[in-house]
Amino acid sequence: MTDFTWTRAQFHLPMGMIYLDGNSLGPLPKAAPARIEAMLRHEWGEQLITGWNASGWMAQPRAIGDRIARLIGAEPGHVVMGDTLSIKVYQALAAALKLRPDRRVVLSDSGNFPSDLYMAQGLVKLLGQDYRLRVVKPTEVAEAIDENVAVTLLTEVDYRTGRRHDMAALTALAHEKGALTVWDLAHSAGALPVDVSGADADFAVGCTYKYLNGGPGAPAFIYVAPRHADLAEPALAGWLGHAKPFDFDRDYTPGAGIERMRVGTPPVVQMTLLETALDIFDRVDMAEVRKQSVRLCEQFIGLVEESCPQLRLFSPRDPAQRGSQVSFRAENGYAIMQALIAEGVIGDFRAPDVMRFGFCPLYIRETDVEEAVGILARILRGALWDRPEFLRRKAVT
Repeated sequence: MTDFTWTRAQFHLPMGMIYLDGNSLGPLPKAAPARIEAMLRHEWGEQLITGWNASGWMAQPRAIGDRIARLIGAEPGHVVMGDTLSIKVYQALAAALKLRPDRRVVLSDSGNFPSDLYMAQGLVKLLGQDYRLRVVKPTEVAEAIDENVAVTLLTEVDYRTGRRHDMAALTALAHEKGALTVWDLAHSAGALPVDVSGADADFAVGCTYKYLNGGPGAPAFIYVAPRHADLAEPALAGWLGHAKPFDFDRDYTPGAGIERMRVGTPPVVQMTLLETALDIFDRVDMAEVRKQSVRLCEQFIGLVEESCPQLRLFSPRDPAQRGSQVSFRAENGYAIMQALIAEGVIGDFRAPDVMRFGFCPLYIRETDVEEAVGILARILRGALWDRPEFLRRKAVT
């Protein structure tokens, strides 16, 4: 049984701060600084280039991939780390399209994260030949999947609203119509139980700096279903995706299975940070995390609606249709959020008027929820947000 008092004690949380933004960047694991110092001094410092063998740096992407595989319901040996999420989206989408050469439509929804859509736009433009991206409302995805669709590119949990797609149902429908699926798990992995194997997903990608607490710039992961692992052609044919990278062949031969989805040099320092967070997740039951997440979100919604009636719930009311975040819409939402941050309650804002709050049971308690809503209500009652420094937009919202 997961001990959330223990998990909270594993993170550095600044005194006086209520951190409700783990859906954007997770907090620092307390073990990370010492582990990084050891890596820098004893691995890089003393071993230098021999660390690739002596400390297993080259094997890290697969080893960490297997630890993440447990959290997303993937088969061992079918997840690999490296590069950014945008790169992994591009890889997965290009490989899926290659597996459906007789079709030209990529289907996504208007709630998808813009970078995913940008990657798709760039890829279909590059391919030409009548390839196109079709974007529909999230509620219209199921009816839009037809025999013309090659690939569905969907994020399981909407980054603005927290709305959750039914991965298993939409994957089954896509397969029924002859399409493949690419799932973005950026707002799912580490937040709720995911089962890519059980859902029969074809490809999945995700980042590790949100709920997985890998730190700013932490690497992304990619999953390829076993049936596609030796068939998927990587559009980005990187050196470390080669079958024999240290033969230094001039021509590319893809590696076996998930290895072919490696591209560039592994980000060893960032992966070492991520390992300290995964040490915590190794002792966590994601089903219990999900139950506690639902309790926290329900508590937050009830208290906000009771004490802040001017805010409008933007997330689904049914917890089964929601991830681990709650969004409210508000006129002057940006300024209200800045006032909250100034009071030590950290959430974030998404244009045009969405205030986002993430709930990670690993370090958020019921008392934090109560205190955060009390501060929010006080700010709204006194219009304490109406100050020049809160109205002025910052580079990152």
